[in-house]
Amino acid sequence: MTTPQPTDATASIAAPLLRIAVMGAGAVGCYFGALLARAGHAVTLIGRQAHVEAIRAHGLRLQTAALDEYVPMAAGTTPDAVRGADVVLFCVKSTDTEDAARQIRPHLAPGALVLTLQNGVDNDERVRTVLGDAHPVAAAVVYVATEMAGPGHVRHHGRGELVIAPSPASATVAQQFSAAGIATEVSGNERGALWAKLVINCAYNALSALAQQPYGRLMQTTGVADVIEDVVAECLAVAEADGIRIPGDVRAAVRGIVATMPGQLSSTAQDLARGKPSEIDHLNGYVVQRGKALGVATPVNQALWVLVKVVEAGKQG
Repeated sequence: MTTPQPTDATASIAAPLLRIAVMGAGAVGCYFGALLARAGHAVTLIGRQAHVEAIRAHGLRLQTAALDEYVPMAAGTTPDAVRGADVVLFCVKSTDTEDAARQIRPHLAPGALVLTLQNGVDNDERVRTVLGDAHPVAAAVVYVATEMAGPGHVRHHGRGELVIAPSPASATVAQQFSAAGIATEVSGNERGALWAKLVINCAYNALSALAQQPYGRLMQTTGVADVIEDVVAECLAVAEADGIRIPGDVRAAVRGIVATMPGQLSSTAQDLARGKPSEIDHLNGYVVQRGKALGVATPVNQALWVLVKVVEAGKQG
């Protein structure tokens, strides 16, 4: 393992470097934060004490198929560490969205872009409700397989691209992120892109969590593919009733996850294994609730939602 030297990404950046804060420095925030720091941006991670202490002592250990190195960057445990940031990567669990938004609100710089990198389809709206019109908020759809392998240690398993909603700063952010090795696209159909990701999450997260198996092994079990197909059909029916235009071939994207992330445990599986609250209310649970509001039956999503809630309650109680 080495301390990183200047990279091609650093040299290719033409626009001014950004000051970036990561609110909720879990696996997703740490991975993208590390790539941005390697490219020369001033990154501050905001996370738990043990995590922060490890980063302050050695840097963040970034482990991928191509490299294993320590990336120096700032780290803190309190929300005021967002002060002065041009961009805040908002990476907290969907269950903590409003609380975290309230915590950072007094410390945000004027005009700072808050980019929500979270599971679920309504986090940007929830953050915007808390922050009001004083700060631009844009949703980001995240496709990456990562895990925290220990305090100050993020491990990457696959993919790593973003789709972000339009905002006054989105074009610049996309340019900077792409130059740092993060393939980033600006899309005016962010609702559809968020729903495309939601369908994938609903298809795999609960099943991976209940079985505590990665996607590749999960699909080897007879009947799993049929259950996933039923989940997807219900999600698409709710989306259609809600007027959502999902881009691309969603069913093909769902099938493709097994090829691109065969060894990945879902975030819900990781939460249950650690005895932590999951985001299932914002995944299959969201589809169930939205389906009820729109008159669309979602029995398979409801069964998966309830089963995860039962396991979650048992581990916490």
